[in-house]
Amino acid sequence: MEKLSVTIITFNEEKNIKDCLDSVKWADEIVVIDSFSTDRTVEICREYTDRVYQNKWQGFVDQKKFALTKASHNWVLSIDADERISDELREEIKEVLSGNLKYDGYYMPRKTFYINRWILHCGWYPDHKIRLFKKDKGRWEGTGGTAIHESVKINGRVGYLKGDILHYSFPTISSHLKTINSFTSISASENFKKGERTGILSILLRPPFNFFKMYILKLGFLDGLPGFIVSALSSYHVFIKYAKMWEMEKQKTDR
Repeated sequence: MEKLSVTIITFNEEKNIKDCLDSVKWADEIVVIDSFSTDRTVEICREYTDRVYQNKWQGFVDQKKFALTKASHNWVLSIDADERISDELREEIKEVLSGNLKYDGYYMPRKTFYINRWILHCGWYPDHKIRLFKKDKGRWEGTGGTAIHESVKINGRVGYLKGDILHYSFPTISSHLKTINSFTSISASENFKKGERTGILSILLRPPFNFFKMYILKLGFLDGLPGFIVSALSSYHVFIKYAKMWEMEKQKTDR
């Protein structure tokens, strides 16, 4: 059976990290890259592993690249602190590592828990992610070190697993809004640096189209009121991102 390294990046995740670690404690190795947390995150992690490293925050992509350099085994499972490996997915991974090695990396569906229910529509599910891969065949990619939508690129064959990653991303609407503010600042800045510009049509039309796509075309209405809130806040995310890009352009012009 192939040995497995689990990699996790953290910063002030004391509310999430224990459940995350419990879901992967069956792995051969757990590697945690912490960005100098000020809560009990590191203390909790050291109850599960001695492979805890401090690394100044460099952005999602670069932090996860650094985590790979600390993994001892060639097979790596990368998860975030607000994620859990379901029992079904755990057994599938064990089966793969026991000798059914047809691929160099594996997509797995991610299911998000939001306002006390699982979101199964809105384009949020199955939300396939490559998280299990051979270290010598996979690499993290994104738009610069601060990319917020990082992904693994596999140099080889990719398969699919059925078990879910369980994602507990936003405990409250307030935390969702806080993330929107942070992520839109990052994405607007990245887009602006690449030379992308926006105008009134993007600000006016993209948000309602995004809502229509998520709530109607992606069947968000089947997720009840949480589906409406997800669709509305995702559209707000789009609006704020383009508004911030417009603001950056105006500030540059006014100098």
